[in-house]
Amino acid sequence: MVLELVIILLAYLLGSIPSGLIVGKVGYGIDIREHGSGNLGGTNTFRTLGKKAGLIVTSADILKGTLATLLPSLLMGHSFPDYFPLLVGMVAVVGHMYPIFAGFKGGKAVATSGGVLLGYNPILFITTLLCFFIFLKLTKMVSLSSMLVALYCITFSIVYSIFIKTDYPLIIVVSLLAAFVFYRHRANISRIKNKTEPKIKWL
Repeated sequence: MVLELVIILLAYLLGSIPSGLIVGKVGYGIDIREHGSGNLGGTNTFRTLGKKAGLIVTSADILKGTLATLLPSLLMGHSFPDYFPLLVGMVAVVGHMYPIFAGFKGGKAVATSGGVLLGYNPILFITTLLCFFIFLKLTKMVSLSSMLVALYCITFSIVYSIFIKTDYPLIIVVSLLAAFVFYRHRANISRIKNKTEPKIKWL
């Protein structure tokens, strides 16, 4: 039980690493919380610091979720419940949204949630990434595309459980992660309704 609690704590601390803040301050001398949307995630990094910084931050945020999800295997071998990697990954997402290292004001849960999927079900991650870019091509809005792929992930997990392998923990955790994504995009939803949400121009 002690080791499980240590892993959960490590997952939260891992998720709390503010990639956007670190890259902005170390690489550019900029606190991205003072620019753009003020968010620490990859999207604001892209807009504020450019493609290179955005890719670094997004990749780092994905890897946080992946590493957290793999912590049980790395530290416990195979002696843990099937749901535990997903639980640990979800804790990392909470750390990403509310990081202790950045005043509990973090990202919007998308990239780190994707990292959890990568660590637990790579096929779901790959198809989610593909769907994200399809939605982005169609809508030109990162926020809307993020919410649409959250719905896709719920659909995938249900279909996967029905036709391939019953996995109720995946359905539950994916649904919670989707709820996180929608909750963190509340302001974006309002802007989408008002037709004031920024659109990308590179795709």
